[in-house]
Amino acid sequence: MVPRLTQMEKTNITHSPNPPFYDQAYNMNSAIPFLIALSLLITNSAHGQSWSKWLGPNGDNTWNDTEIIESFPDGGPRVIWKQKIGSGYSGPAVANGMVVITDFKTEADIKTANFERREFDGEESITCLDEATGEVRWQHKHPVRYTISYPSGPRCTPIIEEDRVYTLGAEGHLFCFNADDGKIVWSKELKKEYQTQSALWGYAAHPVIVGDMLITLAGGQGSHMVALNKMNGKEIWKTLTAPEQGYAQPTLIATGDTKQLVTLRPDAVSAVDPESGDVLWSVPYEATSNSIIMSPIAFGKYLYAAGYSNKSMLLKYKDDFSGVDLVWQNQARIAPSPVNVQPYFNQEQRVMYGVHQNGDMRATRFDDDGKAELLWATSEPISERRVGNGTAFIVRQANTDRFWLFNEGGELIICEMTPDGYKEIDRAKILEATNYASGRPVVWSMPAFANRRAYVRNDDEIVCLDLAK
Repeated sequence: MVPRLTQMEKTNITHSPNPPFYDQAYNMNSAIPFLIALSLLITNSAHGQSWSKWLGPNGDNTWNDTEIIESFPDGGPRVIWKQKIGSGYSGPAVANGMVVITDFKTEADIKTANFERREFDGEESITCLDEATGEVRWQHKHPVRYTISYPSGPRCTPIIEEDRVYTLGAEGHLFCFNADDGKIVWSKELKKEYQTQSALWGYAAHPVIVGDMLITLAGGQGSHMVALNKMNGKEIWKTLTAPEQGYAQPTLIATGDTKQLVTLRPDAVSAVDPESGDVLWSVPYEATSNSIIMSPIAFGKYLYAAGYSNKSMLLKYKDDFSGVDLVWQNQARIAPSPVNVQPYFNQEQRVMYGVHQNGDMRATRFDDDGKAELLWATSEPISERRVGNGTAFIVRQANTDRFWLFNEGGELIICEMTPDGYKEIDRAKILEATNYASGRPVVWSMPAFANRRAYVRNDDEIVCLDLAK
């Protein structure tokens, strides 16, 4: 049986409107009070946007603020504040006047690929900063032993929901904190509870909240994915088995009146009922070295999934959404990067913008029959010449063709991307590339964009940038 969406669930999943500033008529006699009220409303609205989780509040790589600068001022964007932190790949979460970031500190040299999985003892931290000043509000620290490749710190962006903060560390330490004071509401060690070990690159699949559940990849026999009560951490269901956890966030798909939680595993693409964990359908899949990073993307009746190396797949839902058929697989020209980045998909144009594993930014169009056409490719956002596994994080400015890219060299780029091509508007060096991968310095962390600001980190500091017009 295919589960059905309520009207409220449809609204939450498929719509992300920007609320109007003001919707009341006025006459000339009330113009001055109106303008005063409007100016206060606009001022306050700058503090109403959030970046409360991975890929933003709606999980679609879209920044919904308005009145953003067209280009950078001389010398780059103004730094509002900066704060020292440790190393990590995790991005910040911003909501309710707070910025939450995670990191790892150790005395060892952790700028290593560490494919042999040597051990590194240190301390993971979860830090809550004041959004206005960058001052520390609270901090939690716990000892941890890293046995993973690229052991530079946590991978997952925290989740801020109402009065709670959720974080997942690189070795599977899952926490729910009280947002006001940082007290632990509940916690779990996923490796210990589910009798498993970390994936080669650690726990990097972002948890997702669905209703009253927090759903995360755990690993182990019959517990590849688990649903926990988000208020107390108690297990609701567990499902599936895979060779390794992989690194792709489960995706809630709304197609017609149905809801399915789709997970890309190292050996299959599967959909489960998010209420029960029951498997709805499954299609065999194989990625090199179990490396699946990006979350599946749904458009119309199609579902696109991909992993390393050049392992892409397009599926099409059956008419009743009870299963899928394979349309094509392994088209190298559109496979994504193996780093934890997520393409941006323009639903209206059916064009996907994403980084190929050879270091190109690419635009690919899907026609009504699912055929993929490469529209253009350029290495310009990342480097003059292609670099393997080159990385740039992609965020679209809502209701425009403008995108904000943060590349592995620590540069913030304003550009336009359309089906016709890539056009750079401006770029500014924000942070040094303090990590090391693929034979070069890199910074691999997605920024947060909220309140007309950008929040960007490397392995030494997090900075808050003013991007208001």
